[in-house]
Amino acid sequence: MRLEALAVTLPEVVDHPNRVNFEGVLTLIDEPSNRAPSGARGHRVILTRAAAAAALPSLIGMAVDYAPGWDGHDARRKCGIILQADVDGSRLRVSGYLFAKDFPEVEQQVTRTPGSMGMSYELANAHVADMNAAVWTLTRATFTGAAILLREKAAYRGTSFQLAARRCRTAGIAATAHPGGNSGGASGHTQRPGPRHAWPIEKGMEKRWN
Repeated sequence: MRLEALAVTLPEVVDHPNRVNFEGVLTLIDEPSNRAPSGARGHRVILTRAAAAAALPSLIGMAVDYAPGWDGHDARRKCGIILQADVDGSRLRVSGYLFAKDFPEVEQQVTRTPGSMGMSYELANAHVADMNAAVWTLTRATFTGAAILLREKAAYRGTSFQLAARRCRTAGIAATAHPGGNSGGASGHTQRPGPRHAWPIEKGMEKRWN
């Protein structure tokens, strides 16, 4: 069941050489990661549904990046933009444009290895409910981007990234909440990211988790 959906409209340009549509599953909601993300001090993590819904607006307009080894993050290699995000059951789905003309190697990797690519979110101001817990539960966060990487390298093995045959849905900025969700709904207010790699829990912490 779709809980929240956000999108932003850009002018449509037929056969734009630098816009290739992509879609993917960025992460799973209310489920522990398969392995500990980098920077989580050996803890697996859970992103709560409420935290995901509240942070959904911060995803729109954020970049996707990649590392040459397809095994992590490199925020300086921004190769695309997220235009839509929605929570669909336990999956946080995203779609947008890949800058294919500027980064042909990304399009080639995704096309050459279908089904093998995944995603990993990048966060700022992430709050953990209990630092002593075996599995860390994120109760609040701001999305600052996402990485494209091999699915086997991602903390969540249920993520995905593929080029889309259809253009991404961009029906204007909108948010909808359906009965049965546990969140308080998405908000247009987002927090400013804190310093990179800062980990004070009370003030929020930032880490690119892969």
